[in-house]
Amino acid sequence: MRIKELVYAALFAALIAVLGLIPPVSLGIIPVPVTAQTLGVMLAGCFLGWRTGALSLIIFLILIALGLPVLPGGRGGLAILVGPTAGYLFSWPLAAGLIGWFTEAVWPKLRTWKLFAVNLIFGVLLVNLIGASVMVWITNTPVWTGLVGSAAFLPGDLIKALLAAVITMQLRAFSPVEEKRGA
Repeated sequence: MRIKELVYAALFAALIAVLGLIPPVSLGIIPVPVTAQTLGVMLAGCFLGWRTGALSLIIFLILIALGLPVLPGGRGGLAILVGPTAGYLFSWPLAAGLIGWFTEAVWPKLRTWKLFAVNLIFGVLLVNLIGASVMVWITNTPVWTGLVGSAAFLPGDLIKALLAAVITMQLRAFSPVEEKRGA
């Protein structure tokens, strides 16, 4: 991995931390808030590709584990990584990696709708399935409550998936994926 890719990964970890400054929306049904940080997860995969995108989220998880206040409400620390939000957080590197892998695969014929579909499958459905499953297990919540609570994320997640696709298409020329293809 080149230094430039490491810098991109670190910058995206910082971007995701900045997205955590946007106040979360509590659902009340489940102990997991709606945040803007999943937009960063999808952007990392779309813009950086699979390797660098996944690395940026691994760096982000390390920052959380170190106790840095990078989550909404200034939260961080090991307790977060074993709490109700753990499944969502641990699914992020996987989601960014899969989004990046599929994005790289279709890069020469990249279209907004393709990015939106990839974000929808891996950035929305995968994250919510893993996150809700772990949250139900940790909190001993009924599965139905977890699924209904997770469904409440869908409207905002659809908007974030579309935003990530549009932003990536607008900044495509600056993407490290474009640099790899051009080289």
